[in-house]
Amino acid sequence: MVPFLRILGIETSCDETAAAVVERDAEGHSNVLSDVVLSQLDEHSAYGGVVPEIAARAHVEALDELIEEALKRANVSLNDVDAIAATSGPGLIGGLLVGLMTGKAIAKAAGKPLYAINHLEGHALTARLTDGLSFPYLMLLVSGGHTQLVLVRGVGDYERWGTTIDDALGEAFDKTAKLLGLPYPGGPAVERMARDGNPDRFDFPRPLVGETRLDFSFSGLKTAVRQAAQDIAPLSDQDVADICASFQKAVSRTLKDRIGRGLQRFKTEFPTTFSATGEKPALVVAGGVAANLELRGTLQALCDKNGFRFVAPPLHLCTDNAVMIAWAGLERMASGAAPDTLDVQPRSRWPLDSNAETLIGFGKRGAKA
Repeated sequence: MVPFLRILGIETSCDETAAAVVERDAEGHSNVLSDVVLSQLDEHSAYGGVVPEIAARAHVEALDELIEEALKRANVSLNDVDAIAATSGPGLIGGLLVGLMTGKAIAKAAGKPLYAINHLEGHALTARLTDGLSFPYLMLLVSGGHTQLVLVRGVGDYERWGTTIDDALGEAFDKTAKLLGLPYPGGPAVERMARDGNPDRFDFPRPLVGETRLDFSFSGLKTAVRQAAQDIAPLSDQDVADICASFQKAVSRTLKDRIGRGLQRFKTEFPTTFSATGEKPALVVAGGVAANLELRGTLQALCDKNGFRFVAPPLHLCTDNAVMIAWAGLERMASGAAPDTLDVQPRSRWPLDSNAETLIGFGKRGAKA
């Protein structure tokens, strides 16, 4: 039986500095002792997006104090934790260097094992912390940097079924907001405006809808939004609301088609996995875009129709956080995975599924993650 474990987690992959202390008992149950996150939103909002140099400097200034605060809130010392888990990729290389180097220093000084965590694995395993899901399940990751549909078979065992061939969905929201003069971050701003808009005024494209492949594309949709805005400029507040509502509707219908096909594939590949226990298969959604209520409603209805359980962890665990990094480290420890050596390096690109093919639209370096 796996013993009781406790880990200090560190997350610095983008524009949140975070530290957390999380426990896992012998039966696999979780206990979050502390969760400290410092957002850099104010530092980046004037630029309409994340500035890597500013983000890295902010991590340097804040991380030590956040780690001390996480330990204090958890009422533990470094002697009381079994390991250190730090995000090692994918993400902005400057921020990753700050977090991983700090994790290495603490591990070395305290004599603790180090686990260099894939940020996407943190997202993939969070639903096991919050909902105790059994393997396998599907994960839809929708954020500013990623749009992926991933089969989660087990710890360290992932198969990418679909990914974006151009913009990530969160990036499309941010760019649409910027085009329309809305504040950063764009996702919440577009959703707010869409509430007062007419979703049927503009018939925006729904890229790849109807295709067998499970990939996503949002560049053409973004271009259509720009063209519509230019055609009716100058824009009134109602014009902006109508564009936002029509954009959001196009995204919702696109996800309905793409994810619906993914659910059907899952049922085909695992026809008897859940029949014996009566447990429903699950679709997990993670990432900042998961906060969008219309998109959540679309996915919930889709899961209800197809006999799936819809799992959306609390928003603070869908966006970047150190709890998911600590939990991924705990899952790796419980699975018997060896810790990383202190010469492990950060990776700006680190796909969960290393066997996934490079797609057109990503250039020679391959997919972002």
